[in-house]
Amino acid sequence: MEENKNQQPQGLQIELKPEIGVGVYANLALITHSSSDFILDFTCMLPGMQQPQVRSRVVMAPEHAKRLLMALNDNIQKYEQNFGKINLPEAQQPRTATPFNNPEA
Repeated sequence: MEENKNQQPQGLQIELKPEIGVGVYANLALITHSSSDFILDFTCMLPGMQQPQVRSRVVMAPEHAKRLLMALNDNIQKYEQNFGKINLPEAQQPRTATPFNNPEA
């Protein structure tokens, strides 16, 4: 019993399978939501392709989507402190795409 008192709590242990660890390249993300979920479709659009191919879909609760937003903001700030500002192309119209040819989406 006394032995357990002195042990430090361990962080979250996450398993990363090799086939997932290599990652998936995406150069376009489509984000939609309902009242209960956010859906993030990570796609790849390459020259010669007629339409983007969804490479990975992530569905999450609104609370987790907001946590993701906060984590991305934090990491972008840290990145820019280390490597310089990330420059975006000049102001353009919002780049959106309607997934699955659904005008109601």
